Amino acid sequence: MLRSLIKSLLRTITGLLFRVQLRGDPALRAERLLIIANHESFLDGLLLGLWLPQNPVFIVHTGVAANPMFKLVLMLCDYLTVDPTSPLAMKKVIRLLESGRPVVIFPEGRITLTGSLMKTYDGPAFVAAKTGATVLPIRIDGAARTYFSRMSGRFPRRALPQISLTVCEPTRIAMPPGNTARERRRRAGEAMRRVMQNMIFASRPQQTLFEAFLNAMSLHGRKRRLVEDMKQIEYSYGDLLKMALALGRLVARFTQPGERVGVLLPNLAPTLGLIFGLNAQRRVPAMLNYTAGVDGMQAACTAATIRHIVSSRAFIEQAKLGDKVAALQGVQIHYLEDLRPTLGLADKLWLALWALPFPRLATPKGNAEETAVVLFTSGSEGKPKGVVLSNRALLANVAQIRAVIDFSVDDKILNALPLFHSFGLNAGGLLPVLGGANVFLYPSPLHYRIIPELAYDRACTVLLGTSTFLGNYAKHAHPYDFYRLRYVIAGAEKLSEPVRAAWFEKFGVRIFEGYGATETAPVLSVNTPMAYRTGTVGQLLPGIASQLMPVAGIERGGILHVSGPNLMSGYLKVEKPGELQPPESEAGQGWYNTGDVVELDDDGFIRIVGRVKRFAKIAGEMISLESVEKLAAQASPNFVHATSSVADEAKGEALVLFTTDKSLNREALQNAAKTGGWPELAVPRKIVVVEALPLLGTGKTDYVTLKQWAESSSPLPLAGEGLGERAHARTPAD
Repeated sequence: MLRSLIKSLLRTITGLLFRVQLRGDPALRAERLLIIANHESFLDGLLLGLWLPQNPVFIVHTGVAANPMFKLVLMLCDYLTVDPTSPLAMKKVIRLLESGRPVVIFPEGRITLTGSLMKTYDGPAFVAAKTGATVLPIRIDGAARTYFSRMSGRFPRRALPQISLTVCEPTRIAMPPGNTARERRRRAGEAMRRVMQNMIFASRPQQTLFEAFLNAMSLHGRKRRLVEDMKQIEYSYGDLLKMALALGRLVARFTQPGERVGVLLPNLAPTLGLIFGLNAQRRVPAMLNYTAGVDGMQAACTAATIRHIVSSRAFIEQAKLGDKVAALQGVQIHYLEDLRPTLGLADKLWLALWALPFPRLATPKGNAEETAVVLFTSGSEGKPKGVVLSNRALLANVAQIRAVIDFSVDDKILNALPLFHSFGLNAGGLLPVLGGANVFLYPSPLHYRIIPELAYDRACTVLLGTSTFLGNYAKHAHPYDFYRLRYVIAGAEKLSEPVRAAWFEKFGVRIFEGYGATETAPVLSVNTPMAYRTGTVGQLLPGIASQLMPVAGIERGGILHVSGPNLMSGYLKVEKPGELQPPESEAGQGWYNTGDVVELDDDGFIRIVGRVKRFAKIAGEMISLESVEKLAAQASPNFVHATSSVADEAKGEALVLFTTDKSLNREALQNAAKTGGWPELAVPRKIVVVEALPLLGTGKTDYVTLKQWAESSSPLPLAGEGLGERAHARTPAD
């Protein structure tokens, strides 16, 4: 009776002090119930003991139970002490579950030091699988911000932050297959890790980009400086808010709610401010690819029915885009240099007295399903398409990434990928701002000597790039330039083995390869320190479902179809301007056909076989053009290669290999094919030497131009010698 009274009193006190929110229904009854939770602070056990109705038994480490302070707290609940080093420890827990008592356990085994999930131990998972218990995940959020946590000094902590307990959907962990008990235990542990990640992701709030920004500012403080660009000024949350409110108000004068507004700006803090500002005013930023040439930008404007573009005279002049911008039809250009003087006294008073103190009240309220941004596909296989991404999709992808990678306030991301690129925008722009990490925005990924020096000078811990860019950074960097990096994440194109080896050999850094598409906001999978497998692009992120559809003529793998909350709303195409076209998939409504042929191993790691459009049918056999490029890379690892195909009367199609290696010949390719097990049909008969491959602004190989070269009967130009605008504009130069 006394214990019940004390618990009731403490529940009332904690409820008032920490404004505890209990979301979901914790009153689940099951024959065998295992309650799991993330571990944020020393308050976690007390909170669960006070707010759970099941009167569970807590599994407590013997070292914790011996602490006099914790002994007082443990008097309020039933508990079982276990020594994790003892092989008999989990047997006690199994017997307890089988007796019918609900059990609470923290699978991480320790309080987080990063704010993200720590490693999960196999024992609790094996217990769940062995007993067939119902697993009830509960997300604790906010306790890490108390002084009872073990977070670093830079992490925002306060005396009485709000704490929420989110009860997620119950699940079960089946006993996985395996030849040994150790293997089954490991796989059960992996399943528990995925349950925990899904729990973190599923408990995310539903909000708009601007609301997420305001929440991040509230958490980390208006004075927290986090964004730096080439102006060498560190901008705080307050600075970004001021930019967003001012720019959003100015653009709102000549646009309508829901209108798509072209954004033609480089990687600068005001660009991020404009994106948040347009979102605050319920306008939609359409991020134009300024490396796409006149045709590409005009196609984007037509598809998305863009009537107004916001840009900067200084940027247009420095990037030498004047002729291209002048050639655009049906749009009006608004320069920031002209907009700023129009901010009058009334605007300044509105900003100072109303909008800055009360930004939620000063801006119209949006919803998560409204369009947040329009991005454009690279056009590597045709005309660019507008990809419509909602607030829900972008923020879901941010939450998915944060559930598997421990980005924190101690990190600094170096992002040279353009913000018009989905990877550059979400992982390199939104993720750090919404997560409280620092970010350095650099305007071009092609400055191969400068970027390593920036990483060194600014002590960056995270670098984003493509295989092409990372390979060039490795060539020009000093071995100590990347001494602080703990994450190098590659995406947008296949990571080549020579680049992977060069980074490990020269810098001792392991590259984490990821995979995704603009249509999925963009990340679908990524290798992480806790789930890494060489030669793969990692496991699917939480909340993403997948199906593999077989392809005639391709024995291994199938076309990957995905579904999840990060999926786009649809396309905007030149053929039907302004008309939203939902994604089509054989898997049904709400699914997206990636067009990539992949393999999934037993642990869920994805191995890319090739893009279905990048297969050639030669003498009746399906040959992956990517496999031909891998063959060339094995024969000539220090040069770059790309493959296209042309029609052939005898065999249906013929391969054309473009290479920067002047000495590469068919004999060397045949020898490499024999060594690596490639079929004879994968050895190209035509080899074309070029000084550089044509690249898109995102770093991907420009296969449209390569196709034109392959089909051309005239001699091919070398880099910088008469390439058309499409190819020349994308040829890398340092």
